[in-house]
Formats: sequence, C-alpha cells, structure tokens
Amino acid sequence: MNNLAEIIAACKDLAFDLDFKRAKQWKEEKANRVVVGYLPIYFPREVIHAVGGLPVAIFGGGDRKQIIKGDAYYQSYICHIPRSVIELVLDKHTAHFDGYIFPSICDVIRNLSGIFKQQNIGKFVKYMDFPQNFLPQVGGVFLQQEMQHVVDYITEISGEKLTTEKLNHSISLYNTNRRLIEFIYDIREKYPWRLSIEDVYHIIRAGTVIPVEEHNEILEKVCAFIDQEIGKPQDKIKVVISGAFCEQPAIGLIRAIEEAGCYVVDDDYQLGSRMIIGDIDDKTDNPLEALSNAYIKQSQYSSSIYDISNPKEYRLAKIVEKRKADGVIFASASFCDPSLLDAPIFQNAFDRMGIRYIAFQYSENINQFKVIKEQVGAFSDSIKLWEDEPMTVND
Repeated sequence: MNNLAEIIAACKDLAFDLDFKRAKQWKEEKANRVVVGYLPIYFPREVIHAVGGLPVAIFGGGDRKQIIKGDAYYQSYICHIPRSVIELVLDKHTAHFDGYIFPSICDVIRNLSGIFKQQNIGKFVKYMDFPQNFLPQVGGVFLQQEMQHVVDYITEISGEKLTTEKLNHSISLYNTNRRLIEFIYDIREKYPWRLSIEDVYHIIRAGTVIPVEEHNEILEKVCAFIDQEIGKPQDKIKVVISGAFCEQPAIGLIRAIEEAGCYVVDDDYQLGSRMIIGDIDDKTDNPLEALSNAYIKQSQYSSSIYDISNPKEYRLAKIVEKRKADGVIFASASFCDPSLLDAPIFQNAFDRMGIRYIAFQYSENINQFKVIKEQVGAFSDSIKLWEDEPMTVND
C-alpha cells in the first residue's frame, strides 16, 4: 500500500469482508488465540486484546447479503440488523469466532443475545450491561465487574491471564488509535475535500476487524497523506450526522449525502471506535478502573447511553459548534427506538438554538437514495441561499 488509493481499496475490502478472513488468518497464526465478535456500538476492546484475543465488530451484512433465514427469527416491525446478523451466523460466516458480546443497546440486541444462547452459538455469549448510574463508586465498579466477566470467559479458552502490564499496553495502543482517528476528523473539519466521508468510513471500519497494531499503521499512513494539500474545495455546506450509531447505512447512502452538497465533518457511523474522548490512563495500577472511569467521564453522547445529568442535545450542539457545521442531519435506522425516541428532544432543542436540521430514516439494505438525496440537496441549497436566517426542515 504505497499510496492513498491503495490504502482505501484495501480498507474497503477488509471493512466489507463478510467472512472475516483476516480474523481467521490471525487466529491460525498462533495456538490458543481467541476471536470475539461484538455487536455495535461500544465495547472496551482493550480487555479482549490484553488476554490474547481479537475483538471483531459485527455490523451485519448490509446490502451485501440477502436475508432469508433471519426473517424467521424477528418481526417485520423491528430494525434490520438482528436479522442480518443471524443470517451471517447461520450461514457460518463467523464459524471461527469463539464468543460473542452484546452491549446493552436496546431490547432487540438483548433478545438477539438470547437467540445466540438458545442456538448454542459460540463458546460463550455475554450480554453486557453498561451502567446507568454514572458515579464511579457505583456504576464504575459495576462496569469493572462486567469487563472482568468477559476476561474470565476468554482466559478459560486461551489460558492467558490478565495482568496490569498487558492491559496498560492495550490501552496505550487504543489511545494511539483514537488519536489518529481524531486527527483525520480534525483535518476534515478544515479541509474536508482531502478525504471523502466514504473513504473515512472504509478506513475506520477496517479497524474493527483487524488487529489494532495493523490499523494504527494504516492510520499513520493516511494521516501523512491528508496532512498535505490534496484535492480541490467544492461549494458544499458542512454537516454533522447523528443517529446512525448502530445499524449502518448503505455505503451508497453515505456517498449520496456528500454528493448532494454536504461535507460530513462529524458523524456517529462508527461510534464505537470514537466513543471515548481523549486518552485513557495507561500507567495505572488499576487499568480496569481507568477503563470504567473513561466510559463514565469521557464518553461521546449516544442515544444508547442513559446519562440524564448530561443532556445529549447540548453535547451534540457542542459538536456542531466545534466543527463549525452549518447544520445537522438526523439519520435514523427504521424502527430504531433509541434514535427515534431521542429525535424530538434533539429537534425541539435545535429549534430553540437556531440550529438547522433535517431528518430521515433508512435501512441497512436500502439501495434507492433518490428521495433522500433530493432532500439533502434542498437542505444544502437552502442554507447557501439563506444562511443568515435560522431555519429547520423536517420530513
């Protein structure tokens, strides 16, 4: 991979490899290695890495796999991702995975973990609750216990024990990963034409299915390329995407938004890779506590996080301000309860603040973007024409 185009092409292949071949290859390179799949959005991957495991994100088959068996497990009035994930697993795409972790996103993902247990899929299945109490001595201790459960599952398979040194090393690697990703977004804030959001998506998603050491090398090369003046500016507005944190939109939809006249300068597409803001302490005697404190004190906002003392609408508004965005696009997966229930809260707040926005829904397997593209295009044009007048648009 000697140039940016080659890097992006390689990342695209990795990101949408439904057979997870790099994870399989990694596992076969050394005895007792463990591959652990985790569902969106966020899981502290450091604890898997520290005990000889490879954390691999499972986002479903998107628009690349037809759903047949999955429809027998779920109703038509829920989101698409659980049916897609079941389809992948039943067709043996994840046969080399040892275990599965289901973060507490919503009731649908909770029920999906139950189906995995019922079908005896994997050597272990862990539904992982995240704290709703954000006091370190309460929710923080609870989260440490949940992480220790995962460590115990993996150690039982690999025989590798968790040590302070190993976990601090893993935290350091992921700190580097987050810093490099943030550098890419900082560059896009100022020079969004240097790298499209589609390419950013491929680069970041590739990091969820390969070892963090390899992804850091890729990110360092990308950062070196985009730190130079490349590309040509276009007449586009800057927007923040919110609501696409779990079920991922089709790549054609991600592309269509920028083609319709928008530079996406921040988003929650791959929120798990950016959930923690800033570095986590990697020189501590209690790294599990450092990880739990980071989640409690340094988390991004998300509809999947219950934090009543820190209203998420104001946190999103700060992102809009930081990125100097012209507006917000609320993109929610169809039937995504966390996102759709939060949408009125965000929109009412933005009406008061004078932040422009539009809203639409999508499904991961959607392949027709004409209506959405026209809506986004009209939003972009209206801001260019009447940029001095606060305005909101909603479907």
